[in-house]
Amino acid sequence: MSSVLLLAPLLAETDPAPHRVSRPTGSAGAQRTEGLCSHFRWMAEHVPAFQVPGSHVHILTSPDQFYQAMKARIKTAQRRVVMASLYLGTGQLEQELVDCMEEALQRSEDNSQSPDLKVSVLLDYTRGSRGKINSRTMLLPLLQRFTSQMRVSLYHTPDLRGLLRLLVPQRFNETIGVQHIKVYLFDDSIIISGANLSDSYFTNRQDRYVLLENCREVADFFCDLVEAVGDVSLQLQPDDSVTMLEGMVHPYKGNRQDFSAVARKRIMEVVNSAHIRQRLLNQSEDSEDEGMSEAEEDTWVFPLVQMKPLGIRVDEQVTQRLLTDAGSESTVFLTSGYFNLTRAYMRLVLKAGASYRILTASPEVNGFFGAKGVAGAIPAAYTHIARQFYKQVCQGGQQERVHLHEYHRPQWTFHAKGLWYYLQGQDRPCLTLIGSPNFGYRSVHRDLEAQIAIVTENEELQSQLQEEQEMLYRRSTEVSTSTFELPDRHVKLWVKLVTPLIKNFF
Repeated sequence: MSSVLLLAPLLAETDPAPHRVSRPTGSAGAQRTEGLCSHFRWMAEHVPAFQVPGSHVHILTSPDQFYQAMKARIKTAQRRVVMASLYLGTGQLEQELVDCMEEALQRSEDNSQSPDLKVSVLLDYTRGSRGKINSRTMLLPLLQRFTSQMRVSLYHTPDLRGLLRLLVPQRFNETIGVQHIKVYLFDDSIIISGANLSDSYFTNRQDRYVLLENCREVADFFCDLVEAVGDVSLQLQPDDSVTMLEGMVHPYKGNRQDFSAVARKRIMEVVNSAHIRQRLLNQSEDSEDEGMSEAEEDTWVFPLVQMKPLGIRVDEQVTQRLLTDAGSESTVFLTSGYFNLTRAYMRLVLKAGASYRILTASPEVNGFFGAKGVAGAIPAAYTHIARQFYKQVCQGGQQERVHLHEYHRPQWTFHAKGLWYYLQGQDRPCLTLIGSPNFGYRSVHRDLEAQIAIVTENEELQSQLQEEQEMLYRRSTEVSTSTFELPDRHVKLWVKLVTPLIKNFF
């Protein structure tokens, strides 16, 4: 009860009203198919815009593809390996990943003619420190052996401090806020995903993954972003202690506002510098029709960062603009492993003109299905949230425009998130959002998140995105009123009562 009372101030937070945005000519609301990039050109006003060849972007579709792609690229990396995740698991598959890092570091050390390989790992402090055998103990041998080439940073939310930090137990302390970015970088190639570095994400936990090969500017940006977050994080030492870099404010011992100000300044330096640099570069290369500078550079990549505890809310603003601008003839396929849209996003979906097909986990593929204690009630809570949403859809007579789907797959769990955007008259998506955010309260208000918006005119890449979207929805069934009348969908009263807590913290 003491822990719940301490959480009360955090529970009091509410979603702000949706950010009102204008709909200028050439925005997504214009619904023209010619000059595709002009529809989403407004994104470049808010974030860096990277032009890349669509042929360098590859959609991975399975956990094993994701795992094998990482292993292969770690082994051949020459200059840098950068890994940002919530945590690193402790099983055999995770150990093989660590072994690949060791092999690459040893090769670099033996080859005096090549520059030293640098490996940087960013994890969440609370999740990465859980248990006696944890992410830290998995990486300590590398840190002890390759001290000058290895860096392990553990981000600690500034909101977990004082009595709250002392009283909230392990596992539950992660609900206050975590480092949730999932970026895996190897020299000039990078994988953006929602998947963690854990065995289930390598085997039977369905997520989304995009590989950008030989896209140096994008890789440089995310390398700098991870380094910036690492600079304001606790640094793991070879003796398993942690320290802060000199001059940095401690996340839970120092002043809360001071930490956020320093962290925001450090991280936004990366975003703003890249934004200015890319705007100047793109302006110099723009043709008169504002199209691509080169035929093969037919794809734009926009990095979107959300770190509300630090006062950074770029992803939230861009996502709201996308949902607001979606016109009546467009279709949005939106997916989240946990159906928990913020009230702002939910209002935009219910009031929008676009058609929506929303995919979420059925109870049996929810990652918390079968968990012990309060966590075991989370799938039922999400059922209750989905039922409330579907009731609003029906009350508004919008069943023809807004469809809710549930993913089913025996012996698997579902963790995919993002969206695919189809313009009027197009049978392939031209835009996708892919990365760590879940569109829920935690993603917007508590955690550190990052994803990318990919806008492409490349037909092959559009086809890859279409195939990915269809593959996921093929394993789903559409929700109807009868779905919630099934015996296994009965939600107990106590679960309904704690659902507001679960919405804010899980």
